[in-house]
Amino acid sequence: MRIGLAGVGRIGAFHAETLIGLDAVEAVVVTDADPALARSVAAELGLEVAPDVDTLLAADLDGFVITTATPGHAPLLRAGLAAGVPTFCEKPLAATLEETLELTRLAEASEAPVHIGFQRRFDEGYRRARAAVASGELGKIHAIRALTHDQAPPHPGYIPTSGGLFRDCSVHDFDIIRFVTGREVATVYATGENTGASFFGAAGDVDTAAAILTLDDGTLVTATATRYSGGGHDVRMEVMGEDGAIAVGLDDSLALRSAEPGVDFPRGPQHWSFMERFRPAYVAELTAFFDVAAGRVPSPCTARDALEAFRIAEACELSRAERRPVAMSEIPTVPASVPVTQDA
Repeated sequence: MRIGLAGVGRIGAFHAETLIGLDAVEAVVVTDADPALARSVAAELGLEVAPDVDTLLAADLDGFVITTATPGHAPLLRAGLAAGVPTFCEKPLAATLEETLELTRLAEASEAPVHIGFQRRFDEGYRRARAAVASGELGKIHAIRALTHDQAPPHPGYIPTSGGLFRDCSVHDFDIIRFVTGREVATVYATGENTGASFFGAAGDVDTAAAILTLDDGTLVTATATRYSGGGHDVRMEVMGEDGAIAVGLDDSLALRSAEPGVDFPRGPQHWSFMERFRPAYVAELTAFFDVAAGRVPSPCTARDALEAFRIAEACELSRAERRPVAMSEIPTVPASVPVTQDA
């Protein structure tokens, strides 16, 4: 397959390197708003370079991968859909709810498939948890704990365009909660604080946040996020049911230490970034995209799925700002024009 990739920053260069290591890929063509950066990454990895997106999309592509900063997602996805090229877009679908609604409509009206990059759907632990819920192994689910704790804050320049902690970090939890449970969120109650670097508050953001979600079957979910997990990059989920419980991320890389005497778990080493923690999942999701692009399978994470996760994040931001519970019915959506899938 001949794959075009737009955006060769941290995640873009990471995806480009992953792509060239996959058997299905014959060539990768890259472009970036910074042409010098595109040439540098291309030279390092042995890739082709296109001077701009229009040239890239005209380069007889089998698939288009969008890995720019968030503000670039919407215009590039529009371009990919207009060109009729199967498109993989890193989360989020767009920077705002209004654009996310618009792009969901466009994607669902297009014959070109769209696959949104929520890589946790391809993590073996989360898939095992999903199977346990679906099979009834755990009995009735009554509570879930989910968390995304970054080991260290990103660069200050990233925060103003990130969308905020709920839309940038917790949105992964919101998506995987839907994926694992097969349920929708009914209400949220969220809060957050900024006790770290001043640039979070200056951007209207927080460095630590928590939300209580009530699912449409009454299951209670707590979701926490922070930019300051000094023990290591910490992403986990605990699913508790009347007949059993299961945990994702509970291995020797766990970014916690036991206070109990004589306990040497976990033994480490810890993970220090999301790319390290989820590398196998990133490979699996890009491999799955080839099947989507070839028309062998439907998208495992649609624009509609991205919209639902974003709506939950939007509800959390509204709840945090107004200090009240928010019903998901308060957050705009678009009528479903195609069946919603959560398969991967």
